Amino acid sequence: MRSLKVLFTVLLAFVAAATISTSAQAAAGKYVALGDSYAVAPGTRTYDDPNAECRRGPLAYPRLWAAQHPSVAFVEASCSGATTTDVINSQIPQLTADTTLVTLQVGGNDVGFVDVLANCILTIDDRDCVNGVELAKQAAQAYLSPALAQTYAAVRAKAPNARVIVIGYPRLYTIRGNCGIFGLSDTERTAMNSAADTLASVMSARAAEAGFEFLDARPVFDPHTLCSGGTAWVTSLEWDKINESYHPNVAGHRDGYLARLNTLTG
Repeated sequence: MRSLKVLFTVLLAFVAAATISTSAQAAAGKYVALGDSYAVAPGTRTYDDPNAECRRGPLAYPRLWAAQHPSVAFVEASCSGATTTDVINSQIPQLTADTTLVTLQVGGNDVGFVDVLANCILTIDDRDCVNGVELAKQAAQAYLSPALAQTYAAVRAKAPNARVIVIGYPRLYTIRGNCGIFGLSDTERTAMNSAADTLASVMSARAAEAGFEFLDARPVFDPHTLCSGGTAWVTSLEWDKINESYHPNVAGHRDGYLARLNTLTG
């Protein structure tokens, strides 16, 4: 009889331990990554499938964060080329009520930043580049700002209890840095940096209104921009790999975005 009591006690202990373990796993939460090419693999040159449209890979900061937090369920919804409309239509539906953490990086494609970069690269006249940047900055205020407000509201509706961190874009260049006179002029570099500043201003304002946090990438990346003289965390122009150009590289994802995200989330 005593042996049966001992066996019963042991069984209860196993059941209790299993229950605690299950509860701990449930409490660990769920992380959903939303966004565009900055939230996936362009710039790292390492892809799950280099021919896949979304161009996802293991060295992007959301994947790295998920790998460091294995007890947290992870959903990668981010896709290269995404706009706010794409996020609303294709990515936000992947959020669920039990989502506890969301990172969201979108906005550059809404203002045609890729076209702006291409124009600055290809044009001979600085004024053409500056004019293109100014049009993009106007679009950020007139179009992107309300589009972000709509996107952020949709995120909150689908994930009412989640912590949401809006991820910003870095400046690309150190002005009067060590790049010399070749390539883009400092006038063009300054204009491109000002586009990043406008995006940050719009994104941070809409994020604050939504009750979201804003991860400002500019102070994180500034010591490691192109022409900084230090280790660059963004890729430079590569004519044979245009779609890799001007994206965070392996160090940018790991030492830039991931490190700052870990500071915020633990």
